[in-house]
Amino acid sequence: MLNRRYLRIQAMQALYSFFSSSDDGGGDAPRGERELLRSIDKTYELYIYLLLIFEEMVRVASNRIDIGKEKHLPTADELNPNLRFVNNRVIAQLTQHTKLHREAEIRKLNWQMDDEMSLVRNLWEQIKVWDEYKAYMNSDVDSYAKDQEFVIDLFKKFIADDEGTETFIEERNMHWPGDLNMAVAPAIIRTLESGNETREPALAPLFKDPEDDKKFIIDLFRKTIVDNERCEKLIADKTKNWEVDRIAVMDVILMKMAIAELIHFNSIPVKVTLNEYIEISKTYSTPKSKQFINGILDKIVIDLKKDGTMQKTGRGLME
Repeated sequence: MLNRRYLRIQAMQALYSFFSSSDDGGGDAPRGERELLRSIDKTYELYIYLLLIFEEMVRVASNRIDIGKEKHLPTADELNPNLRFVNNRVIAQLTQHTKLHREAEIRKLNWQMDDEMSLVRNLWEQIKVWDEYKAYMNSDVDSYAKDQEFVIDLFKKFIADDEGTETFIEERNMHWPGDLNMAVAPAIIRTLESGNETREPALAPLFKDPEDDKKFIIDLFRKTIVDNERCEKLIADKTKNWEVDRIAVMDVILMKMAIAELIHFNSIPVKVTLNEYIEISKTYSTPKSKQFINGILDKIVIDLKKDGTMQKTGRGLME
């Protein structure tokens, strides 16, 4: 579920908090590490939480159908409602998904609070007048693939790309990641795509390689802190013509992380490290950070190669 770029971003945010926690940069490293791992677990928590919303949407839709039938003078459509959405095969699988509900129970996740159900009801009011919903409900094609396509489209429009839903998530739990589309939304889409008529959607694991990925993010956090002075000197030597207050704080942290990764992670190619931190800077730092970080790191890489500080274990990794 979580790729290396996302892990780097989580480490970056933890390091930003660490270096900002005191004037001398001497924050509480063990506490920072615990918070880092907690933030990663919260990402998975949000993934599970949002997979539960489809069941609640069907519950709201079913309730509306029951209300229509109980009217004093129900219409023909209310007496014989279109049940395609409430019988959606993918949502039915999620509703009966033992592992999903076990994970939700362990984390005490559900959609029972008033504000949660208010969000679901509001979303349903938007969904039922959506042109794609009308087309789906009246389609001549009734298949698992059609149900799957619709649920994915619904998720993208009303959850992943909806400002109201994103605001709700941020207010619901301060520890949940603010950028839904960075890791959680892609993982949910992959889960929805993974099922078929005979196989329920597969839950994504938190890490692709639990042992290796967890070690990577902890080592990156620790090595950047331990090598802080060393990294600062390397950066200072290449930025002598720059005033310190003109260098964005996030740029400095990203360069420190890159240097620590270049020195200590011998199996990661130089090009991969440089590209990753340059890409991260596009989103999390200033418009000019890409060129600045690229230029400084290129110079530092040359020095690290010359003095033998940087060693890589495979062919072509030094390039």
